[in-house]
Amino acid sequence: MADTLQGKTIAFVAAPEGTEQVELTEPWQAVERAGGTPKLLSTQPGSIQAFDHLEPADEFSVDDSVEAASVDDYDGLVLPGGVANPDILRTNPAVVRFVGEFFSRGLPVAAICHAPWTLIEADVVPGRRLTSWPSLRTDLINAGAEWVDEEVVVDNGLVTSRKPGDLQAFCAKMVEEFAEGKHAGQASGAAAAKT
Repeated sequence: MADTLQGKTIAFVAAPEGTEQVELTEPWQAVERAGGTPKLLSTQPGSIQAFDHLEPADEFSVDDSVEAASVDDYDGLVLPGGVANPDILRTNPAVVRFVGEFFSRGLPVAAICHAPWTLIEADVVPGRRLTSWPSLRTDLINAGAEWVDEEVVVDNGLVTSRKPGDLQAFCAKMVEEFAEGKHAGQASGAAAAKT
């Protein structure tokens, strides 16, 4: 597994505050262990303040702003959870556009916990099978997704999990999908969602 992501760069998108730290750090380490290069993007330069549930945890340096970033430079996308993080991200037009471009190009995306809120805003969940933190169930169903209560769900390059307790399975599937590369079903699903 040490070189399965060799030469691949993975974008991690997080708001300036509110990201669940373990949902950032464990996938980040999984990308590094697989030989990939993770990059942290946010809505502004500087650093983000991660959280351990509702308590402030560590700060992490931002590599680039989402607005300045190009999807062309990345091979996959990770959206960590935390309640405030995706709630902030889904109100940012540059983030919504950036996330949507990964789908329209067929690139793999991994989202955990509350992160599918951002996927709803990007209009990429209709017809998709996915999971999330249980409180998003109704939101996802109303947005046209098939919601299931499973540890990890993979649907044509989209990897989702429910909570920090699912991270081991989430990271393994995420690395697998990033290694596979583009998924035609990812792009066709995004196109169908837009029509």
